[in-house]
Amino acid sequence: MAEYDYDLFTIGAGSGGVRASRISASYGARVAVAEERYLGGTCVNVGCVPKKLLVYASHFAEDFEDAQGFGWNVGAPDFDWSKLIANKNTEISRLNGIYQRMLDNAGVTVFDGTARVVDPHCVSVNGKTYSAKYILVATGGWPVVPDIPGKEHAVTSNEAFFLDKLPERVVVVGGGYIAVEFAGIFNGLGSRVTQLYRGPQFLRGFDDDVRVFLAGEMRKKGVDLQFNANIARIERNGDVLLAELEDGGEIETDLIMYATGRAPNARGIGLEEAGVALDAKGAVMVDDYFKTSVESIYAIGDVIDRVALTPVAIAEGMVLAGNLFKNESRMADYEDIPTAVFCQPNIGTVGLTEVQARAKYGALDVYTSSFKPMKHTLTGGDEKTFMKLIVDRASDRVVGFHMVGPDAGEMTQGIGVAIKCGATKAQFDATIGIHPTAAEEFVTMREKVPDDAVRDAAD
Repeated sequence: MAEYDYDLFTIGAGSGGVRASRISASYGARVAVAEERYLGGTCVNVGCVPKKLLVYASHFAEDFEDAQGFGWNVGAPDFDWSKLIANKNTEISRLNGIYQRMLDNAGVTVFDGTARVVDPHCVSVNGKTYSAKYILVATGGWPVVPDIPGKEHAVTSNEAFFLDKLPERVVVVGGGYIAVEFAGIFNGLGSRVTQLYRGPQFLRGFDDDVRVFLAGEMRKKGVDLQFNANIARIERNGDVLLAELEDGGEIETDLIMYATGRAPNARGIGLEEAGVALDAKGAVMVDDYFKTSVESIYAIGDVIDRVALTPVAIAEGMVLAGNLFKNESRMADYEDIPTAVFCQPNIGTVGLTEVQARAKYGALDVYTSSFKPMKHTLTGGDEKTFMKLIVDRASDRVVGFHMVGPDAGEMTQGIGVAIKCGATKAQFDATIGIHPTAAEEFVTMREKVPDDAVRDAAD
């Protein structure tokens, strides 16, 4: 008779937890997974997938306008928020079903309920306790709203996907990728948007040229960007919200959305009582193989607060499954992770920022290009595209790629392969461009940014 009920019990059926569970089962492990909210986790339900659908929706206003330059006579557009949300919900339900079938077909037992760690080898869910050789914590993260007076009147990205109606005026608070994406979504759908960020420039951690360029493009599209600004308190008067700023200013609005960070979902599920160490932010502390301070308990994904990206959690799940049930001894590779931000225009980036590259390599060759996309030669639009390559001068290796413009994420995936393979600038130059495309600019850039034009790091 088996010593444990399961070989692996996973808490959380998001991207990382589902992948780890499925692959472990394919290696012959007896696997169970518990999920208290929805299969697919943040990405499928209140993250990447519905956000991208809303981004598509929000861009149609510009597309209708641009169509006139190409001979199309488009009538006055009429947008129906309720129809968009209903269609989005239908698609998410379809994906939930796909996740259920994937787990069922893999032979994974799925528990619908809140799981709690009882001890290093036991998990309780729905009033019953189950034993497992290994326990995997993949509970993700949750949006955080600062503790200010009136915080109960604000929403986060979770609630933004389910609003009853599209607000006429929106204040988005935050300077990360979620904030700039939702500022673009609401602006594109017709809301008057103000974005507040407490620092001097948003998107901390991105290349400085990208940050400055995007701010200019967003302002051209009508987003009221206010840096060095923050809300001190929120008051409600009927359906109207009043945001009182720390500098004494006031903004009257219909919706205040906070996108100021996410906290790991690690507390209140028995981890600390079982001996699992958490860091100061509440993230589960793990070693290079995702093992916690307890020998039999592991953790992956946003709950460990390393790189909060869906494909990263999936990769971590793959590594862990192989290590536990295929006698592998691998570590996740966090170098040169391609990243896209679906703001408007999009950001695509892989490798080092210029500041990071100078700190690591010293002498660099930097190439930049800014131009009006071919599409807008007929539309009259003033949106521009920005591209940047960062090259280690000593080795000629391309160590950073950055872009702001349409389909930046699509281009970045391919460039990510090249950078992962160690491609040099000479190899970029030797590659024939596809004409006419914006992407060909990356293999035709020849003019270096002068050394004396090095930008200081943004705060």
